[in-house]
Amino acid sequence: MSDSEFKINTVAVIGSGVMGSGIAAQVANAGHKVLLLDIVPEGAANRNVIAETALARMKKADPAPFMSKRAAKLVETGNIEDDLEKLAGVDWIIEVVVEKLDVKQALYRRIDAVRKPGTAISSNTSTIPLARLVEGMPEAFVRDFMITHFFNPPRYMRLMELVTGPDTNEALAASVTDFADRKLGKSVVVCNDRPGFVANRLGVTWIQLGVLKAMEEGLTVEEADAVMGKPFGIPKTGIFGLIDLVGLDLMPHIGASLKSALPDGDMFHATNRDLPLVNKMIADGYTGRKGKGGFYRLNREGGRKIKEAIDLGSGRYSTSAKVESPELKAARKPRQVMEIDGPLGRYAFGVMANTLSYAASLVGDAADDIAAIDEVMRLGYNWRWGPFELIDMIGAPWLVARMREENIPVPDVLEKVGERTFYRIEDGKRQALQPDGSYRDIARPEGVLMLEDIKRVSEPLLKNGSAALWDIGDGVVCFEFTSKANAMDDQIMTLLDKTIGLVKKNYKALVIYNEGTNFSVGANLGLALFAANIAAWGEIEKLVSNGQATYRKLKYAPFPVVAAPSGMALGGGCEIVLHSDAVQAHAETYIGLVECGVGLVPAWGGCREMLTRWQNNPAAPKGPMPATAKVFEMLSTATVAKSADEARELLFLGKDDGVTMNRYRLLADAKARALAMVDGYQPPEPQEIVLPGPSGKIALEMAAEGFARRGIATPHDLTVARELATVLTGGDTDIIDPVDEDTILELEHESFMRLVKTKKTLDRFESVIETGKPLRN
Repeated sequence: MSDSEFKINTVAVIGSGVMGSGIAAQVANAGHKVLLLDIVPEGAANRNVIAETALARMKKADPAPFMSKRAAKLVETGNIEDDLEKLAGVDWIIEVVVEKLDVKQALYRRIDAVRKPGTAISSNTSTIPLARLVEGMPEAFVRDFMITHFFNPPRYMRLMELVTGPDTNEALAASVTDFADRKLGKSVVVCNDRPGFVANRLGVTWIQLGVLKAMEEGLTVEEADAVMGKPFGIPKTGIFGLIDLVGLDLMPHIGASLKSALPDGDMFHATNRDLPLVNKMIADGYTGRKGKGGFYRLNREGGRKIKEAIDLGSGRYSTSAKVESPELKAARKPRQVMEIDGPLGRYAFGVMANTLSYAASLVGDAADDIAAIDEVMRLGYNWRWGPFELIDMIGAPWLVARMREENIPVPDVLEKVGERTFYRIEDGKRQALQPDGSYRDIARPEGVLMLEDIKRVSEPLLKNGSAALWDIGDGVVCFEFTSKANAMDDQIMTLLDKTIGLVKKNYKALVIYNEGTNFSVGANLGLALFAANIAAWGEIEKLVSNGQATYRKLKYAPFPVVAAPSGMALGGGCEIVLHSDAVQAHAETYIGLVECGVGLVPAWGGCREMLTRWQNNPAAPKGPMPATAKVFEMLSTATVAKSADEARELLFLGKDDGVTMNRYRLLADAKARALAMVDGYQPPEPQEIVLPGPSGKIALEMAAEGFARRGIATPHDLTVARELATVLTGGDTDIIDPVDEDTILELEHESFMRLVKTKKTLDRFESVIETGKPLRN
């Protein structure tokens, strides 16, 4: 078989547990058929019951493994007794069965008897080396075999570790890598054939260090998680919250596997201790969030809902307390936390110095370069910075000196860095230190364009405190939000207005994109609340008017505009997407107009755009009322699409808008989309729509009042719903008269200003700012 024939279209997954079924779902999310097989239970009337049950469970799960109902239909279930011959028709077979070598090898022999030559075969094992898995297997099987270690949940975790052997067909491995990258959205990190590879080996050691050191220092779980948080770029779950999320009962199994596989003297063994408290918690059903609770739990006695934390000494629960440490609050950088005098500082240093030492020891063993190890921890454990990026931030000379004082091993690569850093910028390119002491450019995969690389070698065309404009080549510019949480404000509107003028004169197209966690969480409520508290209503009116004018100018600009959202695109962030000519969305884009939840109505053209989309929807019933009712339902309930596929169903995205599975490829895809639109581009024509008027408003209000009577809607929800109904039905318009854009924008503006002046809306603002959740008033 030639290299060009290694093309993957159909996949089979054997093993329908949480991981196996999740991998199958992600293949289906990519639009590919997948066969999901499992064993036949003894005496089962339905021989496919295990796989079918797994599929049914996934359809109801939250967070959802499937991005759409359509994806679920691409999964075919079966069993390995009756359906193994179907493997002859697939291109990639993924084994996800129990972590027992004899079970896996017995299955491999059965697979090899029915598969077609050149079919990729991989194991999702996280602990068993490849060399052991293929012992005694035929040469042709060994050539086609590799390890593809996905992370749970497979839809949301972007990392896949790839392990190949000396005899693995490189072209076949490249085909699997390309499919995992482009279709499954994975960042593929090549690891060496060592037990635990990188993620489990380093991540589990870090977690175990976190638990042991907290007990040694007498810290509370809240204190430990606060230390292992923001300053180190680690998610707010910290160590103990992460264990609760993963499941306490999983940790002993992983520990036992690594214990049997890792060589004597490995740092892992010193951290892998039997903990009576953890054993008792598991025995009592306290296995984490999936059980009765874990290190944290919710006490619901007497109708209450109080968060409690366990005492690591006594094992008793008490109300969880916020950590009030002036030193910790003042420490904004990793080294500052490690230098705190007392238990908190000793904990920070003890956990992270040992973890960083262990990470350095894995270079040349589990992986060949530092960039791979950093990528694993960023994507596998959601660290903001990888271990070697952290060492650069801390300062290698200081860290090494302290490690020697504390008798922590200093691996060779940490010795070699000396006064230098693991990463440096040379000729505009980011380079990483190699095991031999030299530096090498960090190469992006083909077809990947990152704004962070462009920013490293160029200056912005335009910039202010909340946004920047960058030249990304070929006549295309990129507009980037830079405000906190990418919240929309007056500075973004000002720079966007300037951008439109600049692109008209000098460029071909505009892409709206950023590399934040979220595209935009919506308008800056803090600024709005401040303005309202000093009765600066004119400033708020100006913000609404400027937003409407700017978005309108964007929509009718004489050049293509492509929005490229990822993560949350809410409120004003959703509205800028709605005003773009085309969208290239990351698959994990969560988009919606959520203003009603904070006591407002969309006022930057969102109501108008959604009404137009639903009236133009050929699948919707004809007439003004069905479209209006649908938009009212979505906006009044602050509906958010939970994937780009769902956003298309809700018409936040159009049928021709694109979806990119791999987050790293989003900007390149958006730029290509923009360039493809340049030749012959014509801006859209303004469109009038027909709205139901006062009679329609009455119908919508009656529906809202019904929800209020059932206790679903609060009194202020009802107030907001009435204003929304006014906008969506066209105010006092006659049902036979078309309504233009100006009229709907004016209604949006008027309703917004009436609501923003109410105390209950301002109370919701304050609640969102303080707690992240709107007040139900």
